[in-house]
Amino acid sequence: MARIVITGGAGFLGSHLCDRFVQRGDDVICLDNLITGSPDNIAHLIGKPNFHFICHDVTNFIYVEGHVDYVLHFASPASPMDYLRFPIQTLKVGSLGTHKALGFAKAKRARFLLASTSEVYGDPLVHPQPESYWGNVNPVGLRGVYDEAKRFAEAMTMAYHRYHGLDTRIARIFNTYGERMRLDDGRMIPAFMTQALRGEPLTVFGDGSQTRSICYVSDMVEGIVRLLESDVVEPVNLGNPDEISVLQLAEEIRTLVGSSSPIEFRSLPEDDPKVRQPDISRARSLLGWEPRVSRAEGLRRTADYFRRRLTIP
Repeated sequence: MARIVITGGAGFLGSHLCDRFVQRGDDVICLDNLITGSPDNIAHLIGKPNFHFICHDVTNFIYVEGHVDYVLHFASPASPMDYLRFPIQTLKVGSLGTHKALGFAKAKRARFLLASTSEVYGDPLVHPQPESYWGNVNPVGLRGVYDEAKRFAEAMTMAYHRYHGLDTRIARIFNTYGERMRLDDGRMIPAFMTQALRGEPLTVFGDGSQTRSICYVSDMVEGIVRLLESDVVEPVNLGNPDEISVLQLAEEIRTLVGSSSPIEFRSLPEDDPKVRQPDISRARSLLGWEPRVSRAEGLRRTADYFRRRLTIP
């Protein structure tokens, strides 16, 4: 049995990781200030002897009694709507929060995993994006608060690895979807799902030709766990290389839920990436990992979840 601390553990991905480790018998400590996470995501875990929730802002000193084997740093707003609403908090959790989490891992002599993001590549000029690509990021744009916070977090993580000898891992997480995404998350899949189920227009930004690669949450959790338990220190892309245009995705979701909602085009947000597709060669070769759940199956499961949340028969 391992003892695992997960920052941002009440969030979308964090809560699924809590599930994974609790189910296999590990002792899990979830830290979250609930700025974008939700108690609903971990309600089913409360009362289990091997799960503990601490409401805490990780930009402040982190204290957990006893030994710790792993620290997974997932605390951060993750959707454009959230980090545009909380720009300072996003920068602080990526910088101060990462510093505190790394210091905590160092004190506990624990292995540290950073939840980084495909956003470190910005609006990429290389396609698909390998880990060797340094990115094309606007540091003063609206999305810079998230992009640069994560880039700084990666640099800080590698500094702790090189200077202090801390055992570290860096997961560059591409678009992930599934159960427990917030209805008002603002990202394309929750937006399309809620709009289609409510019979509202599906809002597509730009002409919808920009592409994304979406990975179902269970596949992402498996990739993160494999990376955590590997000996791979360099950053690893985790995502599904199955690329699709935003317009095509909107149409697939509309068909899936049986909606007649029209598609409404709006202006493209500043610095919105035109393409996004991971090169997962490193994950395949070093982790033996690749996504297994098809887009059709993942979207079906997600639609069932959104129907339940919206109480639509």
